[in-house]
Amino acid sequence: MSWFESLILGLVQGLTEFLPVSSSAHLRLTAAFSGWEDPGAAFTAITQIGTETAVLIYFRKDIGRILSAWTRSLTNKQMRQDHDARMGWLVIVGSIPIGVLGVTLKDQIEGPFRDLRLTAAMLIGMGIVLGIADRLAARDESGGRHRVAKQRKELEDLTVKDGLIFGICQAMALIPGVSRSGATISGGLFMGYRREAAARYSFLLAIPAVLASGAFELKDAAEGGHVSWGPTAFATVIAFATGYAVIAWFMKFISTKSFMPFVWYRIALGIVIIVLVAMGALSPHAAESAG
Repeated sequence: MSWFESLILGLVQGLTEFLPVSSSAHLRLTAAFSGWEDPGAAFTAITQIGTETAVLIYFRKDIGRILSAWTRSLTNKQMRQDHDARMGWLVIVGSIPIGVLGVTLKDQIEGPFRDLRLTAAMLIGMGIVLGIADRLAARDESGGRHRVAKQRKELEDLTVKDGLIFGICQAMALIPGVSRSGATISGGLFMGYRREAAARYSFLLAIPAVLASGAFELKDAAEGGHVSWGPTAFATVIAFATGYAVIAWFMKFISTKSFMPFVWYRIALGIVIIVLVAMGALSPHAAESAG
């Protein structure tokens, strides 16, 4: 991988990680459209450490409170009723599905799941799901001619059952094209949560999964020597800086705007991929970079 490739891929990772458009799909597509080798699942997992570091810094006050309360709840039963302590436990519960499936489906994640035809199908399918969820949320928030606006749930209303459902939605993002934020936010909207609440929990829920995945891939890469360390580290730093800016913008955007622009973008991109693959302009499979 060249330094220029790492710059572009780092920017793509940072720009798309927190938007409901699938960063793994965009990394795969950027390489395919540019005629580069597929950066691979390992590159994606490692550069996500950069974007998750942006999450840690942006939500540092929330994370600090949650960690403090959760730690105290280990020895103080009364603290287990505290919202921040409960949030710590619910992040752990919600991380179980992706942890189990990530290990179980590792070979598929690095191979068959990276087929561009599957990526296109997921972009379109999850785009439609996100659009329906967004419309339901908008209807509740605005009410209508014959109904009053409906109060949607906050993070204080989160239960173990809801946390597991969020976690299952997050696990779907193991397939490029789904989008971690898109799947978890859609799940949250269907369960009746406000956009900001669903997005906040989505970002917090991603922290253990992404950091664990990145550490796992770092270990494998160190043992196997199949990663270009300089360019990958450079891409990770670029992803961090870009990702931090995107988080700040996205949290403000969703407080007043609809997700429909992302929905139409996903559908359009999926159709373009299907057409290009059908015409032979893009190969659905790509050889992963050897280093």
